[in-house]
Amino acid sequence: MDIMDKLSLAGLIPVIKVEDAADAAPLCKALKDGGLPVAEITFRTEAAEEAIKNVHAALPDVLLGAGTVLTVEQVKRAVSAGAAYIVSPGLNPAVVSYCVKNNIPILPGCSSPSDIETALSFGLDTVKFFPAEAAGGIGYIKAVSAPYGNMKFVPTGGVSEKNLMDYLSFPKVRAAGGSWMVPADAVKNKDWARITSYTKQAVKLILGLELMHIGINSSSPEKAMKDAEMFALLTGLSLKDGNSSVFAGAEFEFMKKPFRGANGHIALGVNDVARAKWHLEMRGFAFDEESAIVKDGKIAAIYLKEEIAGFAVHLLKK
Repeated sequence: MDIMDKLSLAGLIPVIKVEDAADAAPLCKALKDGGLPVAEITFRTEAAEEAIKNVHAALPDVLLGAGTVLTVEQVKRAVSAGAAYIVSPGLNPAVVSYCVKNNIPILPGCSSPSDIETALSFGLDTVKFFPAEAAGGIGYIKAVSAPYGNMKFVPTGGVSEKNLMDYLSFPKVRAAGGSWMVPADAVKNKDWARITSYTKQAVKLILGLELMHIGINSSSPEKAMKDAEMFALLTGLSLKDGNSSVFAGAEFEFMKKPFRGANGHIALGVNDVARAKWHLEMRGFAFDEESAIVKDGKIAAIYLKEEIAGFAVHLLKK
């Protein structure tokens, strides 16, 4: 899996400005504890290079990038310090050429068809869209991306919890860059717990996890129908008889014969199954890969390996 694929699974890249290099490692640990083991440290301060070194040494599993990279010399310094990828506000041919020739992943800033075509000429398939909101937001990305079928975007600039999912819901957006999880006053006050809390909220938004339905195992089709009828009477939900189960509304599924789970199964809806799987694996959950259902080249559903309270649990694309 390459760097861009990993960034895509993370969904959100915290863009951070570090004034004191000593803050970098605890800051990135706070992000990691919140569910985002990824960061872009910008070269907007003198502390950037040392900050990258500190994070790389203390947290080698954090996917660390260098942002606001303007020159080839900065690329060299960033990579030497431990940056795994480079991000620039614009498309500097010298910088992009050096990165491509040296197999350094780069996200050059693009905001026009000419920028995108220049990126394509270097063999790139993912670019930063900057400044995202000021340049037209998701509507502009949808319009400008139409002629470039294989190009993907990482919008940055004005992305917030209010518009994040507008961006991530578009298939040509791989991830987004944002900084609202890392407010300057929290960094200044070394309030790492606050940053972790904001990051958890952001990850929750990205996943969009919610209960879709509960499947209950029955011993026979007759028992399934009887139980479904009882729930329909109790709740006022309508019945829908299918080949393998009977639904009461969309919330309760009564299996006509025992299926997964000692008691049944729980379906959790998510915005993107592959992305949710990656995040949950970061929390220690394992998945039954053979249970994956793939549609149009993307995972549409997959079960956890372990049951919870006698229920098999699976993720389902909403």
